[in-house]
Amino acid sequence: GGALPLLLGAGATEDGPNRVTPAVEAWSAVATAGLSLLARGRLVPAVTPAGHDAWRVGPLDGADLRLLAALAAALPPIAHAGVVGDGSPLRVGDPESLVRALWDAMADVLVRVPAAEVVSGSPLFAATRPQDASRLRGWAIEAERGLGSGVRVGLRVETPPGEEPRAVLQLTSRVDPSLTVDAEELFDAPAIVLTRIGSSAEDDLLLALRRAARAWPPLAGLLAERSPAALRLDDEALADLVAEGAAGLAAADIEVLWPTEMLTEGLSLRAVISPSPAPLVGSGFGLDSLLEFRWQACLGDEALSEEEVDALAEAKRGVVRLRGRWVRVDPVLLARLRERRSRRLNAAEALGALLAGTLEVDGVEARVVAEGPIAELAGRLGALAEAGPAVLPAPPGLTASLRPYQLRGVAWLASMCDLGLGGCLADDMGLGKTLQVIALHLHRHAATHPPRGRRKAGKGPGGPARRGPTLVVCPTSLLGNWEREIARFAPGVPVRRYHGPDRHLSDLAGDEIVVATYGVVRRDRAALGAAGFDLVVADEAQQAKNPFSETAWSLRALPVGARVALTGTPVENRLSELWSILDWTTPGLLGPLEHFRRTVALPVERHRDPAATQRLARCVRPFLLRRKKTDPDIAPELPARIVTDQPVPLTTEQSTLYEAEVREALATIETKSGIERQGLVFRMLTALKQICNHPAQYLRQPGPLAGRSGKLAAFEDLAEVVIAEGESMLVFSQYVACCSLLEARLAELGVGSLLLHGGVSARGRDAMVVAFQGGEVPVLILSLKAGGVGLNLTRATHVVHYDRWWNPAVEDQATDRAHRIGQDRTVQVHRLIAEGTLEDRIAELLERKRDLADAVVGEGEAWLGELTDAELAELVRLGADR
Repeated sequence: GGALPLLLGAGATEDGPNRVTPAVEAWSAVATAGLSLLARGRLVPAVTPAGHDAWRVGPLDGADLRLLAALAAALPPIAHAGVVGDGSPLRVGDPESLVRALWDAMADVLVRVPAAEVVSGSPLFAATRPQDASRLRGWAIEAERGLGSGVRVGLRVETPPGEEPRAVLQLTSRVDPSLTVDAEELFDAPAIVLTRIGSSAEDDLLLALRRAARAWPPLAGLLAERSPAALRLDDEALADLVAEGAAGLAAADIEVLWPTEMLTEGLSLRAVISPSPAPLVGSGFGLDSLLEFRWQACLGDEALSEEEVDALAEAKRGVVRLRGRWVRVDPVLLARLRERRSRRLNAAEALGALLAGTLEVDGVEARVVAEGPIAELAGRLGALAEAGPAVLPAPPGLTASLRPYQLRGVAWLASMCDLGLGGCLADDMGLGKTLQVIALHLHRHAATHPPRGRRKAGKGPGGPARRGPTLVVCPTSLLGNWEREIARFAPGVPVRRYHGPDRHLSDLAGDEIVVATYGVVRRDRAALGAAGFDLVVADEAQQAKNPFSETAWSLRALPVGARVALTGTPVENRLSELWSILDWTTPGLLGPLEHFRRTVALPVERHRDPAATQRLARCVRPFLLRRKKTDPDIAPELPARIVTDQPVPLTTEQSTLYEAEVREALATIETKSGIERQGLVFRMLTALKQICNHPAQYLRQPGPLAGRSGKLAAFEDLAEVVIAEGESMLVFSQYVACCSLLEARLAELGVGSLLLHGGVSARGRDAMVVAFQGGEVPVLILSLKAGGVGLNLTRATHVVHYDRWWNPAVEDQATDRAHRIGQDRTVQVHRLIAEGTLEDRIAELLERKRDLADAVVGEGEAWLGELTDAELAELVRLGADR
């Protein structure tokens, strides 16, 4: 025990290498190798000649034996030339024996720790002092000789056609595992083979056979034979070997080798889905219909006959003779065959199983096959996911040029909706999901050749059934955006905002698009459900990611022909969010939520199970179209900078404050002139912009912040999506007070941010830039004057102008903090505009006169002071344009 630390540390000290003799260096290598063997659990019990318990290193495999030989050969003569015994007669130590002796001594010392006896409950082979183990001498000798032998004995099961199976004894060299000899050929083998097998091969065989007979009694008969070679196996013996014998023999270090067909072509189950009596393709897919499936037994890829299944169902053993060969049978499989009854399966779940390739029922996972329309539909969806649909031309009535990937998206949406299946368009923010849905609406109505004017949905006189209207459900902050986009890209389509106290669905046109909020859907689900919508679109569908929420339940309650979900983040935190979205677009596809969590979410999220991940991907791929800005076939088509104006509604508090400020300010302005009048105009404009930002800014309040500003709500939604996508954003406002409110709100939401304004020192400014560029926070808030120039912030892929600086050049300079040399990703620019306010009208004016912007508004807001009273009143009035 005292020498071991010295040997293991030989050749090294705290101050560096230490010169040692070759003999010490060699024994140090031996000790290190022995420690490695013990760490691998190479330990066997033994009894010393004096009758004491001891531990030895073993059993050694081929690699260990080769290491032993190499270490012994590397010992210099002085390292093993000592006299063994008392010197009479004189004997010199054998190198291999001495190496084994050191290893055995290490094993016996290192295993005997003070806690060993407490854990084992017996002093034998555990106490720190040797114990009397003489009664175990016979067992220990046999065990040591068997485990330490140069061969390993195994049983090779053979099942010759037309003959009785047999178990053949064979010996495999531990030094050269490629050398295997059958026992019946052992004595006729060439001398070179016997040399490599070992001189004690016969004794090793008998010792191993004795151990094997204790583990599996049918082998006992071979011990009486002069030259044991093979054991004939009747049906009962073979079944017993499969069920229990093989495990017992493995514990005794006897390997059982099975025929290939018994391992790779055994009996298996597959679930067969019966054809649906109703057509599935062409007339819509009944997701809630029930299909029948039954278990089918297969041998390889061949289905068994009813007679063969009957015979299997009565089998009592784990191995049966089938079609001329022996086959191993799982007891669980036999239990399923005995049931012999069909089951019912939801059609959507059956479709998901067909796409995934497997089905799990009652804890049994099996391949799944089908015939008829359901199989045809699965094949079409698989082909659609791999090759994509045929690209459709841009529909009539669309006043926009669709990019190639957008045309593919519209074609995919149309294909899924025509099948009555729905889907999730999961394009990155900025790839035009709204435009693709507008094109989809136009495409679906183009085939019916709708007449001009408003009309009821339904079947025309003597004509085909017409498409019904489309319902778009979105957050409140996106209502105006949908209205604007529809009016811009499909001016011939009637659009209705179903929101506010005066909302109604009377005189609903067949090709109309109705835009409503999630909150309205919760309150008016009965009225919306009765309106006859042909298509429902859920924008920012992550709003319904909680399947138990009232929002998700209300969406599911709407009876519609097709459903489309729009989201850039189909999975934010958990796979259950993906389940919730797809269970709305295609109910039942992923099965019940609890089953999905157990069989998919848990293996994928916790255990990173690649098989479960692939099954899920195969199942959802046809129903989810995901494109990213970085995709090779999309990025070259995108402009380097995409600018989006997002109209947002005012809250009731904002509207009240806005109207009061306009009324009082205009009354005063009408009585003034000159510079004094201009000052009052600018004061009013500033106050109105502050109200549009947030009432707290206008009232100089620290809070509360949530629920009081439509613009803040839109900003929160935008920030959530950007951060969920793992991206970063810059937020500009011309008011430091507004910036502080945004920083405070993000802190309430648990989002890290930095605020850069004119009061920040140069050192602090540099530190903020480094922190943001390094990814320490996802949001950098900047006052427009302080952050509009002189900064390189290329980590940001989104720029938000919370309030507009009515000079396009100033805004462009601010945007260029992210959109500049060094930026290798598309920059999304979001300009928040309070609809129905002066922000709305000035934005329209700037858009119409963009080319003349320098001439018209080159001096910022100075031109506003020159407006007449009537022009000013028209500019600042609250309400939509008439």
